Amino acid sequence: MSDPHNQQPLAEVFGYPITNESENATRCRRLRLCPFGNRVPNCTKDKANDPLGVCSIFDDKNVVITCPIRFRENWIIAEDAAQFFFPSKTTWTTLTEVRLKDAHGKSAGNIDVVICAYDHFGKVTDFGALEVQAVYISGNVRNPFEFYIKNPKKNKTMVWQGHPNYPNPDYLSSSRKRLAPQLIYKGGILKTWNKKVAVALNRGFFETLPVLNEVAPEKADIAWFVYDLALDKRSNTFKLKRYKSVYTKFGDSLEKITRSDPGDISDFMGLLQERVDEKLEGNNPPDTQTIDVTF
Repeated sequence: MSDPHNQQPLAEVFGYPITNESENATRCRRLRLCPFGNRVPNCTKDKANDPLGVCSIFDDKNVVITCPIRFRENWIIAEDAAQFFFPSKTTWTTLTEVRLKDAHGKSAGNIDVVICAYDHFGKVTDFGALEVQAVYISGNVRNPFEFYIKNPKKNKTMVWQGHPNYPNPDYLSSSRKRLAPQLIYKGGILKTWNKKVAVALNRGFFETLPVLNEVAPEKADIAWFVYDLALDKRSNTFKLKRYKSVYTKFGDSLEKITRSDPGDISDFMGLLQERVDEKLEGNNPPDTQTIDVTF
C-alpha cells in the first residue's frame, strides 16, 4: 500500500482507508455503511441522505479522528471508562445520547454515552458519563471526499495538495466550541452529583491542551483516555488503540467555570432506569460486560 498522507487528506472513508479494496470496504462504500456502531447501519454524518463518510483525516503523518462514532470501535472506550467508574466485577451497559437537565428543567445537552451499573435485578445502582471528542475540520473535506467516492478504484491515488481550502484539523475550535462547553454545562452538574466523567479524545487533540495536573485514579474526578489510530498493514485498516490515560480533578478554576445548577439526581436515575428496563424487557440482551481488571 502506498502512503497517501503526503498527497491527499482522507485517512478513512466509511470505515476503511481509501486504498483498501477488500469486499467489506467496497460494500461499505457502496451502501454508505458505518462499521463503528452508529444508531443506524448507515453513516449519517452531516446529512443522512448524503452522508460525509470521512471518519478520519491525515495531519501530516498523524491520523486525526473527525467523527465521534469512530471512537466506538469494539467499544474499547466504554470498557476503559467503566474500569474508571466502577469497582471490579460490576455489571454495566451503555446508553447513548442521554439528555441531561438542570434544576429548572432546561437542557444542559446530551451526554454522549452514559455507562450504567446495575444489579442482578436490573436496578441501576450507579452511572458515569463518557464524553467523546472528535476534531473539527477547517477547510473543505467534502470536495475531496466526493471526488474520491465517484470512482474509488481510480481515485485511490488522487493528489489533492494545492487545492483551495485543503482540510486540516481545527484543534482550537474543538476545544472552545465543544470540549469547554460540555465541561461547563454537563461536567458541573455531574461534579455536584459526585459522578465521574471520562473524556475520549484523539492524541493530537489532547497534546494541544494545557498540561494537566495528574492524580491517582482513585482520587480523580475526570479520566482523559487518549487514543490513536494505528495502521494494521496486514488488513490495511486502522485500529483504535489507547495511547495513554490521564487522571485529574476539577481544579479550582475549572470548578468555577463548570459549576451549574443541578436538578435532582433521582429524576436522572429514573430516566436511566426506564432506558435500562427497555433493554432488559426486549428480545435482545443488553450489551453488558463484567469488569475483571482493577487499577
